[in-house]
Amino acid sequence: MHKHIPLESLDVFTIENVKPGSRWLWAHCLALYIITLAACTLLYFEYRSITKLRLLHIVGSPPSPSHFTVLVRSIPWSADKSYCDTVNKFFSYYHESTYLSHQMIYKSGRVQKLKDEAEHMCKVLRETSLEKTCKASFVPCCCSGISTNSFKKDSNEMGGIHGSPCYTDIDTKKKESPAAFVFFKSRYAALMAAQTLQTSNPMIWVTDMAPEPHDVHWSNIRIRYRQLWIRKMATLAASIAFMLAFLIPVTFVQGLTQLDKLQKMFPFLTGVLKKGYVNQLVTGYLPSVILVLFLCAVPPVMMLFSTVEGSISRSGRKKSACWKVLYFTIWNVFFVNVFTGSVISQLSVFDSITDLPAQLAKAVPAQATFFTTYVLSSGWASLGFEVMQICPLLYNLFQRFLLRVKDDDTLNGGISFPYHTEIPRILLFGFLGFTCSILAPLMLPFLLIYFFLAYLVYRNQILNVYITKYDSGGQYWPIAHNTTVFSLLVAQLIALGVFGLKRSTVASGFTIPLLIVTLLFHQYCRQRFLPVFRSHSAQILIDMDKKDEQSGKMEGIYEQIRSAYNQPSLAPHASSQSECSSPQEDKGLVDNISEDIEKGKEIGKQDRPAGSIHHTLSSSSDKSVLGGNQLSEPACTLIIKNNPDVPDPVHEHLFN
Repeated sequence: MHKHIPLESLDVFTIENVKPGSRWLWAHCLALYIITLAACTLLYFEYRSITKLRLLHIVGSPPSPSHFTVLVRSIPWSADKSYCDTVNKFFSYYHESTYLSHQMIYKSGRVQKLKDEAEHMCKVLRETSLEKTCKASFVPCCCSGISTNSFKKDSNEMGGIHGSPCYTDIDTKKKESPAAFVFFKSRYAALMAAQTLQTSNPMIWVTDMAPEPHDVHWSNIRIRYRQLWIRKMATLAASIAFMLAFLIPVTFVQGLTQLDKLQKMFPFLTGVLKKGYVNQLVTGYLPSVILVLFLCAVPPVMMLFSTVEGSISRSGRKKSACWKVLYFTIWNVFFVNVFTGSVISQLSVFDSITDLPAQLAKAVPAQATFFTTYVLSSGWASLGFEVMQICPLLYNLFQRFLLRVKDDDTLNGGISFPYHTEIPRILLFGFLGFTCSILAPLMLPFLLIYFFLAYLVYRNQILNVYITKYDSGGQYWPIAHNTTVFSLLVAQLIALGVFGLKRSTVASGFTIPLLIVTLLFHQYCRQRFLPVFRSHSAQILIDMDKKDEQSGKMEGIYEQIRSAYNQPSLAPHASSQSECSSPQEDKGLVDNISEDIEKGKEIGKQDRPAGSIHHTLSSSSDKSVLGGNQLSEPACTLIIKNNPDVPDPVHEHLFN
């Protein structure tokens, strides 16, 4: 019947061309069985392989502070004790044998930083009158009876870990957040503390495994735990509102695919749209390009929603954004386009939910042209953009030539893989491939070429372009597995509706067991493999702890843990008190500083050039700055020891 195949439309190559009751429907049913069984087999072996890789990653990874650290939030408030004392007392009593120490989390936002700077300036101005009568040196102020050695004061304010109060500074107590990092002596103890309900009230003493130190999202950790459910509900409502608002551009895009509606809406375009190449451009390629441009705004918006939601780690925030972008793209690119193009305009989808497979069976083959051009415009073109790195390139040119910035820290430090943009795109194309595999098979060669090129491109980008700022340990694979199973179920539902419309009762009957088998397979994978991705094995952690104890690494690990979680942008006094220290360490620090003062008295009498301080400050800034521009106490002592050229006014400034 079709003698001129090149002149036919793409609808000829869809299942719409099969007559009702045709025997060829059995070929489509058999193809659906083959695709489903092959996909489930590959999913099983891949899930098992990645599970083994995850276990090897856990066993072979070096000791990390996050393995021994638990994040505690919603610490109960006490009028007579600080949060630091409350944490110390609680874990010393209920986890006496495994508790090591803890580190409080302080309020250190921009507003708090401005407030601290203002308070510090007021303190300096208030003490100026007293310092005028004293010589700017290491000698204590004999006239007023006040010593310039503020380190001694700070050390006295700090207490021990297991018994004495953490500090006596009232201002620092006000800056505490009801959250802390609690360190344990073993990985197993930290895991048990994180997964165990600490009290009968689940809203207080909430524990979770801490993220890696460089992966911590500090601004979200300080959020009150009771606000998290409000934030999650608000972000859910905002995401739904954003999806509904996105119906406007999707409806406009689908209007471009229907020539008769365009001619009715814009009569002056009738003459132009009658031309062949204009018609093909407007109804074929232009809608998918416009939709791709609108979708570029989705990942940043979803990343913002995930940030507001309150993720405690940057990797968790990106994973949450990945889920949101995936839901958004599947809903808007597939379902909304299908319904807007041929179902919602007739309002037949709202008559009965049971007719949904039949409605999809009518609508999806009609949108085969749009989905094929979307694979070309969004798939193939995105790979070219990925290779050229257009956005980082433009950003770099903007920084260098317009803002005159020679070195950009973001680009010099490297960029991490954009999981929240690339993974949803790849899974969306897999979804389109499964759903259109027996409805519009002509799309499959284009998808095959895309996945082959994508393997080469992303392998090169991951090995040579992106840097690994954190290792997810295979946490993104369950997302891919669940999406693939969902794609199979949608494809089977659509096939069930197609066989019903084509009056093939036997084919429809054979599709129902396929749905049941797919659901049982998914449930088996959830029971067999998913728990490994949600938690660590006690057997593995205990073996790792015993291995470290036998090799004598535990003491070094404990020292590393205490200094791992350094909170950035802390106030000067808060940074020195962010972790409780022992009285013996404080006494040793005071003795060392007293010796440095005596040496400074002798050296200050000699005439020295004052130009070497800049080199010393810059060379030691990387080790002495604790997340900001404030020097810690050991760093100040080191500068005083190694720099006899520093004049007395500078010494006095460092001590103050």
